[in-house]
Order: sequence, then structure tokens, then C-alpha cells
Amino acid sequence: MAASEHAAQAGRKIHAESSGQEAPLQDEKDLGKCFIGSIDQGTTSTRFLIFNGLGVIVASHQMEFKQMYPHSGWMEQDPREIVQSVLTCIEKATKSFIELGHSTDDIKAIGITSQRETTVLWDRDTGEPLYNAIAWPDSRTQGIVRELKGRPGADALQGICGLPLSTYPSALKLTWLFRKVKEVQQVYDAGRLMFGTIDTWLLYCLNGGKDKNVHITDSTNASRTMFVNLHTLEYSPEVLEFFQLDPNKILLPKIVPCSDAEAFGSLASGILKGKKITGCLGDQSAALVGQLGFEPGMAKNTYGTGCFLLYNVGEKPVMSSHGLLATVAYNFGGKRKPVYALEGSIAVAGSAVKYLVNNLKFVDSSSKISDCAATVKDNGGCYFVTAFSGLFAPYWIDDAQGTMFGITQYTQQGHIARAAMEATCFQTKAILDAMEKDSGHTLTELAVDGGMTDSDLCMQTQADIINIPVDRPVMRETTALGAAIVAGFAVDVWKDFEELKEINKENRTIFKPRISQEESGKIYKRWSKAVEMSKGWLDSDNESQPQ
Repeated sequence: MAASEHAAQAGRKIHAESSGQEAPLQDEKDLGKCFIGSIDQGTTSTRFLIFNGLGVIVASHQMEFKQMYPHSGWMEQDPREIVQSVLTCIEKATKSFIELGHSTDDIKAIGITSQRETTVLWDRDTGEPLYNAIAWPDSRTQGIVRELKGRPGADALQGICGLPLSTYPSALKLTWLFRKVKEVQQVYDAGRLMFGTIDTWLLYCLNGGKDKNVHITDSTNASRTMFVNLHTLEYSPEVLEFFQLDPNKILLPKIVPCSDAEAFGSLASGILKGKKITGCLGDQSAALVGQLGFEPGMAKNTYGTGCFLLYNVGEKPVMSSHGLLATVAYNFGGKRKPVYALEGSIAVAGSAVKYLVNNLKFVDSSSKISDCAATVKDNGGCYFVTAFSGLFAPYWIDDAQGTMFGITQYTQQGHIARAAMEATCFQTKAILDAMEKDSGHTLTELAVDGGMTDSDLCMQTQADIINIPVDRPVMRETTALGAAIVAGFAVDVWKDFEELKEINKENRTIFKPRISQEESGKIYKRWSKAVEMSKGWLDSDNESQPQ
């Protein structure tokens, strides 16, 4: 079925944009002429998509940007290149939109979603970054993590911010920058140091940089820094003190809800100059919104560079005792209360596929890895613990490194390709088990999205390993859709979640388990043994990063 036919059959009505007064419901024909732009700034690529009011993509453009790996375990990005990639995608997608006969006047607002913990520091006076962005999978802070775990107050941190001390959150990356980059300390001492995750950096630059000095973040991204009290959604004096930060010297962004008609400003230049930015949220929260996970007990799993499973727990945070993270799921503001989630974060998913393509030259593109895996009937006894950045949830093993087990002369490329895909599926199983223990509830179906879900083989494997159905939508750009939804709510394109219930719901593919629970348990047991054997490759006398 074509996208336009899908939209026409949705059978929904929705509120038109209003200016302070209740607007009449508009029909689907009007919705098809109402558009929202969505900036989706990911770990390895940037895209700009334009959705109509029925959730159908009308125009888009995507481009990759450079990843830098200066040392083993390090991952950096150029903050300026990230901004330029956004501007280029906006320009090219909007030109395609105009060529289709549309007008930019019909674009009601713009939403932003982005990679989360990636950290940027810049000088308030110059507006220029002081170092490359340190990306979220970067593991250079392993030594700092071990040190800080012994500092008084360390045990109380997760109860405040929901995150464990690990290489993952922004706070640890900031600590490294303080210690290793002289200019950062100098600008901090002068009271000019501006801190932000990628959303904050983009909003600052897109609004005109130091001239407008828009320094803001939303509560989902803020909750990934470690600096925020998850219960109040304000910066925690106790956490800032633990990290030895003076709030009078470091400039932290203002925290606002994800959906706001004014707070995020507007584009200062380009083809959409003056267009308001009215929504902002972290990429995994955006995917939950895009999957319409608005009820407690709903969950989604996004298979991107990493893999992230979010489980809606309602209006009060749930602190995990089984290795998961507590985080803000979304916060629409107004009369709606913030909604929280338990999260399982897997550091390496699609990046393991890229490793096989770029480093080991198995095939010439990521899309062909599934075909390579299909050349064999199973993994041949090969297990690949893809701990390139240690292991995240629910294990939190910082000293693990990427390890293959069960390799024999029988092992072929197809076995290793299968093992790489299975690694994400096994870790998802571990996260689901932890979520069941924390929440007391068992999922009956898993909604999925992200690049790896294009592989039927991978999704069937996932269903087999977790022993519940896997639900894949036709339109997999749910992260960008989530950003469009929060932006649209701010300008009254939608006013109630009920109005979204048919978006992206038709023609979904359900992958049902094809093996028994007993067989699934056997292969998972072997994976668990491999995880145990991957520990201890890094210690204080053998760190991968230069000091």
C-alpha cells in the first residue's frame, strides 16, 4: 500500500494549529497539507525529514559525518562538522520538498532529536568548541570511573540521577576534559565554560551562536549527564559537588520540557530561516514517542549504532536494582507530568556490523551482512562478545573487551556475521530479564526500529532468543517521527495522544519465535559463559588509553 493510501485510510481527525484558542478539528485532507520538520542527529549520520500530519515522510536527506578514533577505545567527532551536516540536510530535504510543489510556509515547526551523552565544551566569549565532541561510546574514562567509585558519596549517586558511574554519562567525559585539556580548565576558571550535549550545541548554533546565546536542553537529554536529580529534574548540588564542579564557573544549559513553543528558539539562517524549533528530546526517548509508547508497560528497542530498550514506567522514576538505568522517557510539559522509563543500553549493535565491513572487509556494505550471515544455518558454535566499549546494561563491565569464542577451522565469515548480530539479540534478552525483575511484569511483544531491523534474519533471531514476538513497523524512522510529534504538540498540530493512535500502525511485520524456550535457553547459557570469560582484559596496569 502506498504511503498516501495508508494515510487516507487512517480514519483520524486532529486539531489544527491555534493561537491561544480552541481550533476546530481538521480532516485528513488538511492534515496532509500540514508539515513538520525533524532533525535527527545520530551517532554516525544526520538526517532531516519532513513529515505530514499523518506521520508520512514527504521529503528527507541523510549524510554521514566523520568518526575519529585517535586511540583504542576513543571516539571523537568534530562539533562544527555536526552542525554543518544538519544545515546541509535541512537545505537539501527542503529543496526536495519545494520541488514536490509544497511551500515552506506549510512547515509549522521543527523538532530535534540527537545522540545523547556525547559532550561538547565551548567558550562563551568566542562561541568556539574547546575540543572535539567526545562521543557516548568512548571508553577513555575507565581509570577515572574506578577512581571515582572510591570517592565518598559514590554509592548515593545512582539514587539521585538514575545512572551508575561508568564511561557512558557526560559527567565522566567532562571530568576527563578538565584533567587533560588545559584550555578547558582556563576557560572554566574564567567563568566562561559552556557545557552541553549535542542537542544543546545544535540549538546554540542553529539560533545564531554567541549572538543569541541560546543555552538550553530538554529533560530527557539532561537526565543523561548525571548532573540532574531525576525526581526534581533540576541540577543536583550533591552531584555537582561530587564531581567538584562550581556552578558559578561552569555554564549549564537551562532545562525545559521536550515540547515548548518558545524556549528552543528558531533557525537563524538558511532556507528555513525564522522557522521555530518547538521540540527537542534524546534519540531513544524520541523512538519511544515515535512508537507511541505512551502507556506504562509499553517498550521499544532501537537497533542503531548501539541498541537501546526503553520501558515506560509511568510518572514516577523506578530505580533499578538489576543493572538498568532510570531515565526520563519524555516530558511534554504544560499540564502533563514527566514520564519515566527503565532503560537497557547496549554500547555496540550496528557498529559491530560496521566493524565487520570496514575493519575486516567481510562485505562492501552494512546492508550485505545479513546475506553473509544467511550463508550458514547457525553460528557454528561461535560467540562474539562485542565489548568494544566494555559492556553496558545490565552487566556494566568496564574491563571487558571484544572477544570471540568457539572459533575452529570450521568457522567461516557467515558464522562470525551471525555471531555479531546475535550479540545484540543476546544482550537484549539480558535486559528484558532485568526489566522483568525490576518491574514485576513480563513483556508479551517487543516493538523494534532502527537500521538493523531491516534484516529479517536478525529480527527472527531476536524473536527466537527472547521467546516473544517482535513487532516491526513499515516506516522505521520512528526516532525522527518522535521529534516531529513533540514539536507538533507545541503548536497544536496534535493535542491528545489519542489522535496519534493510527500513525504507522498498518502493515507491521510480526516475527514469532520458531525455536523452543529450552533451545533458546541453551544458546543463551553459552552466551552468558562467553560474557564471563570476556572480563578483565583491562586493568589499572594495562589501560588502552594514553595518560
